Amino acid sequence: MFETVIGLEVHVQLNTKTKLFCSCPTSFNHKQNTNTCPTCLALPGALPVLNQEVLQKAVMLGTAIGATVNKTSYFDRKSYFYPDSPSAYQITQFYKPVIQNGELEIDFEDGRKKTIRVGFAHIEADAGKNIHDGDISKVDLNRAGTPLLEIVTQPDMRSAEEAILYLKKLHSIIRYLDIGDANMQEGSFRVDVNVSIRPKGDEKLYTRVEVKNINSFKFIQKAIEVEVQRQSEAWEDGVYEEEIAQETRLFDQIKSETRSMRGKEEAADYRYFPEPDLLKAVISDEMMQTYSQIPELPDAKRERFIKEYGMNEYNAGVITANIEMAHFFETMLMEEGVSAKTATTLLTVELPARLKGDVNISNSPVDAKKLGFLAKRIDDKTISGKAAKDVLDYMMEHDDAKVDETIDKLGLKQVTDTGAIESMCQEIIDANPEKVEQYQGGKEKLFGFFVGQVMKASKGSANPQVVNEILKQKLS
Repeated sequence: MFETVIGLEVHVQLNTKTKLFCSCPTSFNHKQNTNTCPTCLALPGALPVLNQEVLQKAVMLGTAIGATVNKTSYFDRKSYFYPDSPSAYQITQFYKPVIQNGELEIDFEDGRKKTIRVGFAHIEADAGKNIHDGDISKVDLNRAGTPLLEIVTQPDMRSAEEAILYLKKLHSIIRYLDIGDANMQEGSFRVDVNVSIRPKGDEKLYTRVEVKNINSFKFIQKAIEVEVQRQSEAWEDGVYEEEIAQETRLFDQIKSETRSMRGKEEAADYRYFPEPDLLKAVISDEMMQTYSQIPELPDAKRERFIKEYGMNEYNAGVITANIEMAHFFETMLMEEGVSAKTATTLLTVELPARLKGDVNISNSPVDAKKLGFLAKRIDDKTISGKAAKDVLDYMMEHDDAKVDETIDKLGLKQVTDTGAIESMCQEIIDANPEKVEQYQGGKEKLFGFFVGQVMKASKGSANPQVVNEILKQKLS
């Protein structure tokens, strides 16, 4: 039996207005090679100037993961020769990064927790983008020089599940801090996975393989699983040393396999040396004090929701894992004063089921105020929970629809008039004397039949609680 050993490197693109060492905008989804200047094109004589906003965001991340934030850090040159790097080197931090020795706690569904150590996070400049068009490759340098924080863990994870839990927690923290959009599809949250195996009980670290640039949680999990299987089979077949090399591999999503890309370089291969064109990066006491005051993070918000709203841990975790959902939920409660239970059901079950294609919680036609008002109409018994689904369906298709107008238009207002409901109950009882006799003879399951018939007669508009009370009284 083998134990899996996993370490992760996450490249987070920071949402600064300008690039790391020049004033070019970071909006690189423009016409190719238009957001460039002599500095990010690495023209002779152009010198870099550090964007101070990057240090501010580093302080926020370091605070969030309980790390040491170095008030003085240094930049280094990392040499490599790729078409999307016009300078033939990357400015990064190797010898003394800005963040060191942090940690992040992950939560398992069964309530267990585990701490993953974050070795360091350093600032570096992103490369450009290679565009492959048939036999021709082109280079777009709009992205070159965009600031990155590379966050590197210790090899503390022992399964694909643990890796995904860590990545989802880190992704959530980045979004809560608002230091990056962390959009995996657009490449602003890129993950490299380092995987090795060893016999259970062995403490030695064996050959690690890096699987590079995977752009979804689903594919990261699959890449880890197939790479572990490849290494395990090689070990069992006695060819581990021949087949498992320290290398960089790509994950083929279609064939569901990892494929060799290149030999894995060591630090010496990159010929790191101090960056001669930059002074040390200094974080002032004022900057440290200002930017260490970070917003409420997912774990703290979850615990507050449990305490303030009486929510269970699972629902609180689902809502707080996503900052948009957490804000949506709080808006519903604060603006409309609805119950947490009703708001949770509408937000975590009903609304997501209706978000299709490019529609998500951020651009949903039913915003937090509308959904909150719909929850209010359930709470005050204007409509039933079942009727609320029909109202929500209608409002998802009609952007300008209002809750009360939709309830009236669809005729879904709940009947609470006991006289009218009592009359309907009596009609159903009179029409089914045999079933009344069976019920009174001990066949209590027939009670659901009577409730269903009354709800059918009222076209779902009768208050179920009132129906139950009246039927019990009459049938007894």
